[in-house]
Amino acid sequence: MLKGKKILLGITGSIAAYKSAFLVRLLVKSGAEVRVILTPSAKDFVTPLTLATLSKNPVETEFVESLETGEWVNHVDLGLWADLMIIAPATANTISKLALGRCDNLLVGTYLSSTCPVYIAPAMDLDMYKHGSTKDNLDKLQKYGNIIIQPGTGELASGLHGEGRMAEPEEIIGFIVNDLTKDLPLHGKKVLVTAGPTYEAIDPVRFIGNNSSGKMGFELAKSAANLGAKVTLISGPSSEKIDETIVDRINVVSAEEMLRACSEQFTETDIVIMAAAVADYTPLEKATEKIKKKTDEWNIDLKPTQDILQQLGQQKSNKQFLVGFALETNNEIENAKKKIKKKNLDFIVLNSLRDEQAGFGYHTNKITIIDKQNNLEVFELKNKGEVAKDILKKVVNLISS
Repeated sequence: MLKGKKILLGITGSIAAYKSAFLVRLLVKSGAEVRVILTPSAKDFVTPLTLATLSKNPVETEFVESLETGEWVNHVDLGLWADLMIIAPATANTISKLALGRCDNLLVGTYLSSTCPVYIAPAMDLDMYKHGSTKDNLDKLQKYGNIIIQPGTGELASGLHGEGRMAEPEEIIGFIVNDLTKDLPLHGKKVLVTAGPTYEAIDPVRFIGNNSSGKMGFELAKSAANLGAKVTLISGPSSEKIDETIVDRINVVSAEEMLRACSEQFTETDIVIMAAAVADYTPLEKATEKIKKKTDEWNIDLKPTQDILQQLGQQKSNKQFLVGFALETNNEIENAKKKIKKKNLDFIVLNSLRDEQAGFGYHTNKITIIDKQNNLEVFELKNKGEVAKDILKKVVNLISS
């Protein structure tokens, strides 16, 4: 949710300022563009060079950059540039200035010029945090529309133990992401997506597999995350990439490994979308050494893999939502409808290999969605990112009805 966001980070004069270097690193790693403003006293705790290196942008500290040339920092432009602003750590002194609008440094001036959401993470000693004036100032800031990230409890710089520790950088990121997603349709939902092929080993060198790239499943995982869900992606061997700061990726190889991973995640999952192309058969025995070529013919005995989708369908509770995929070459609609009932699905996504530029090996797909009431919705050929949005839209509509 932070990818591509323009984030302005204000740092004030607290010992907790050292944590802000880690916060900058996490924000940049999340794909955000970060600019930093230091108050004059913050420079006593963390250097502009450190933060400029981590943020990959110059760090601003004063209204006037050079008295000789008269160059100045446009705090209005800075405030308008940001998609969101974070002040972490926020000392009692700065909190007082923000609440009163006492504009005596660049950070407060930029804050007063901002039109974006502002997140404030207090950091101070226990008695300072508990003081009535601090509480009044924080209440006032909340009334102005600012969002307070509550401090934690622990050992403080004074040696006391109590409330006042700035939230950890990971907690700040988590808080902001949660706040940004709270109005999205899948906020609070846990979504499990499977993707890619499985490889069933014949020997240490050879395997039985299929042509699935995993792209459809990866696009579904991205779309679910963009709708506010907490997403786990279980993927067979695939060269597709995904931002693992927003999706928890679990890599597997075989059908057995995918079944095990799905079973471990399923109980706590609200929505499951099984887009993986799981092998229907696996070798009866796996050779421990590479099989040498000895004859013109080579027969491999196979046994069926466990049907993961059917097994999850049997375990599914009334509160869970299960989506399957069907890749067919003939009698497509009839075969897909049978799978809905047999595997206890809420709906199935049908692909036909007879549709041009759809299915394995393409960036596009053409689908038909059939629900458990046998209602059909046919979609035109689209890129797989748009197809994923169509599928998730259907999920949202059905779980909301």
